[in-house]
Amino acid sequence: MTVEFWFLIGAALVFWMQAGFAMVETGFTRAKNAGNIIMKNLMDFCIGTVVFSILGYTLMMGEDTFFGLIGKPNLDLFTHFGDFIASPAEGFTGASYFVFNLVFCATTATIVSGAMAERTRFSAYCVYSGVISLLIYPIEAHWIWGGGWLSQMGFHDYAGSCAIHMVGGIAALIGAALLGPRIGKYVRDKSGKVIKVNAIPGHSIPLGALGVFILWLGWYGFNGAAATTPSELSSIFLTTTIAPSVATCTTMIFTWIKNGKPDVSMCLNASLAGLVAVTAGCDAFDAVGAAVVGIVSGILVDVTVEVLDLKIHIDDPVGAVGVHCVNGIWGTIAVGLLASPDAPAGLRGLFYTGEFDQLGIQLVGFVAVAAWSAITMFLFFGFLKKIKFLRAHAEDELTGLDISEHGLPSAYADFMPAVDKYTDFGAGGEVTVVTGTTPPAEAVPVKKEPSFSADGHKFTKVEIVFKEERLYALKEAMAKLGITGMTVSHVMGYGMQKGHTEYYRGVAVETDLRPKVQVDIVVSEVPVRDVIETAKKVLYTGHIGDGKIFVYDVENVVKVRTGEEGYDALQDVE
Repeated sequence: MTVEFWFLIGAALVFWMQAGFAMVETGFTRAKNAGNIIMKNLMDFCIGTVVFSILGYTLMMGEDTFFGLIGKPNLDLFTHFGDFIASPAEGFTGASYFVFNLVFCATTATIVSGAMAERTRFSAYCVYSGVISLLIYPIEAHWIWGGGWLSQMGFHDYAGSCAIHMVGGIAALIGAALLGPRIGKYVRDKSGKVIKVNAIPGHSIPLGALGVFILWLGWYGFNGAAATTPSELSSIFLTTTIAPSVATCTTMIFTWIKNGKPDVSMCLNASLAGLVAVTAGCDAFDAVGAAVVGIVSGILVDVTVEVLDLKIHIDDPVGAVGVHCVNGIWGTIAVGLLASPDAPAGLRGLFYTGEFDQLGIQLVGFVAVAAWSAITMFLFFGFLKKIKFLRAHAEDELTGLDISEHGLPSAYADFMPAVDKYTDFGAGGEVTVVTGTTPPAEAVPVKKEPSFSADGHKFTKVEIVFKEERLYALKEAMAKLGITGMTVSHVMGYGMQKGHTEYYRGVAVETDLRPKVQVDIVVSEVPVRDVIETAKKVLYTGHIGDGKIFVYDVENVVKVRTGEEGYDALQDVE
């Protein structure tokens, strides 16, 4: 009972990983698609539950048939429910096994979402997510965990580097390749050759980081739920901690040396890459083996993300291929290389014993599962593309899938509207956008405001745009000049400082949106030159981007509450 209780707690932790995947994908993409991404991560689990309960579960865990290729389908979940929940003499209840395998199945489906984010139709996502949970995952998982032919050979994938992460990663790679990049990601010349790669930064690194921490917590259940002894569980927790930690440190150092600064988003990816790679052998590695797995993972994920983007030109917004596909493969093979006889699994890896047996079995399993998932997903995604069902319309993609797919103006409601929806990266060709029929003169009217008679005072508006951290100093300096009122706004500055290149996931960021503060001051008695010189003195640091000052003539000032106009309206005295 105690072991089964932990088994179900572990399943609950794996379910909680859905929240982690949702946060990572949302944070690494643009705000205009946040609601769409949340909906996808919700529905792949819900749709997966429906199809897995009808057929997927028994294909995976049913009685072995057809030479170990699939489980025998049945409807025991619905027709023999009493037996399904009854406690057997050995092992766990059928209900426990069902829930446990269901949450793992959902993980496979959700991996694909990130690589195809921001340009996939929601309806298409629902369809292919259901197919993965209904057929693709259950069949290959039967080979490994359901008593199928790979398990009979001795193939070892304790918690799913191969069965879950590699399969999801291969589906993500094929889907992203057939779907094509986001509009504006790559600039091509007339011959179609890519001549420039644009960075499209995610809108919230904090959300992405929150997702990684949630996933890391859930991974202790992902890897440890099937443990049956304290020794096995503690060993799994140890390797599940060491590998991602070492991977993250490796990527931090690697990107620091390569780019001049440690890359935040790549380090977050590295934590997940280490977790993916250690999953197959979390019960078979010792501490040294887990560290080696982490070192290789930390390098693999960064190299894969950059090669995929800069060389092969496949657009993967969240790094799903580097994290899940490549490191799923590495983790599967690493069992044959680094399995320690002293670990709970007792396997004999090449580097510890000099024996090739386990490595050969791992390679056979990798090739078979990779071939199954690659062929089936290529055919299925190719069919969806052929019938023009896979990709969202260009106008919908540019506007954002929140509004076009779900009628959601903004996933952030009362927060500042996403400014990136108005940013044009420059598509590699003209995009047809449906326009209205209203003449420009009516759609954007221009009216001449009436002029006001002067009262002998001149009014001048000084607009200052500068770095946020200098706001307090500017307010203090203006107060000393006798200026007691000003309007302060948060704005976004668009551009990149000359000679100052930053990198996002290995790609140079040439234009960016940066937070600034805009202060508007209307003066009459205080000399304008004093305001300008004081602002320059306070804001100057000697670096590009200190700020800009704009000066405008103002025709009149009106105080709404009292109706006062002109000079009197500027006075704070009642």
